[in-house]
Amino acid sequence: MSLVGKKIGFAMTGSFCTFEKAFRAAEELTALGAEVFPVMSFNAASISSRFGEADDNLARLAGICGHPVIVSIADAEPIGPKKMFDILIVAPCTSNTIAKLAHGITDTPVTMAVKSHIRNARPVVIAISTNDALAASGKNIGRLQNYKNYYFVPYRQDNYAGKPNSAVADFTKIAETAEAALEGRQIQPMLLPPAGQH
Repeated sequence: MSLVGKKIGFAMTGSFCTFEKAFRAAEELTALGAEVFPVMSFNAASISSRFGEADDNLARLAGICGHPVIVSIADAEPIGPKKMFDILIVAPCTSNTIAKLAHGITDTPVTMAVKSHIRNARPVVIAISTNDALAASGKNIGRLQNYKNYYFVPYRQDNYAGKPNSAVADFTKIAETAEAALEGRQIQPMLLPPAGQH
């Protein structure tokens, strides 16, 4: 399925080390002809880190998408009632956000965006980035993978020697995952070998 003309919500949460990959993914989606609408969690929008200043990140995402970034719960709430998106992508999606989605907690612009969007039985794509995917967060990831209308960008252990519980999505597969999700399919394989292995 082509993404040309599709309205895509692109939500970022606070895994700052993957922001650069997320920005490139948003650029790819616009290059493929999609109209991309940005959303940021409170932390993603307000925290400056060694990976970038908060104001610069906001400006960059808005510039890529050509729309202002949704940064409040109030502005995210109409997403569902107005059927604003064909698909919503959360990239990066932290373990904190995954836990909230798995348990129905709506207290950030991103969790509200997902709740509002999924009420229309439209697809949500998750690109995980968490240091405890194979530990405390494993049960929440598994629960979310079992929910209808959730699709996962293929992911792998990113540093199995230094951080054995950590996993990160392959952000280069976001567009492909979105295309499959729009057809009701989970892209496979979902679990990738460690980088450098086949």
